[in-house]
Amino acid sequence: MLPTPKRFTLVAAGAEGPTSLNAFDHALLAAGVGNLNLIRVSSILPPGAEEVERLEVPPGSLLPIAYGSFTSEEPGTQVAAAVAVGLSRDSFGVIMEFGGRCSRDEAEAEVRRRVEEAFRHRGIPLVAVRAIAAEHRVERVGCAFAGCALWY
Repeated sequence: MLPTPKRFTLVAAGAEGPTSLNAFDHALLAAGVGNLNLIRVSSILPPGAEEVERLEVPPGSLLPIAYGSFTSEEPGTQVAAAVAVGLSRDSFGVIMEFGGRCSRDEAEAEVRRRVEEAFRHRGIPLVAVRAIAAEHRVERVGCAFAGCALWY
């Protein structure tokens, strides 16, 4: 079993690239996680995890991350991605992510709704929500990315 993360950092960015994969990679770099090996995880924030503004992980590290992204090859399209973390007082948190053809504000509103529903369904009081979002207007190939990095 892997150790339980004790910190989390919210990251988001949008970027262009010559291909979908390059646009995604450029968005990861702009968000500060491009030189890490991302391990996509589902939606639970460990109890007591502390929010840290700056991610301090050595290049090449394995990084658990819940993320949403959206890539488009349609010039002029606006894409956005968002992630929100719902926090409880004495329990674990819940992370929700989203990516789509919409604005940053719409993406953030969607993940906030998802967090509220997750807490309602679990019967856990929601005390705070932290969210981050990015949008990008596609020129050729663009990507929006938002993530909640879990680290030690």
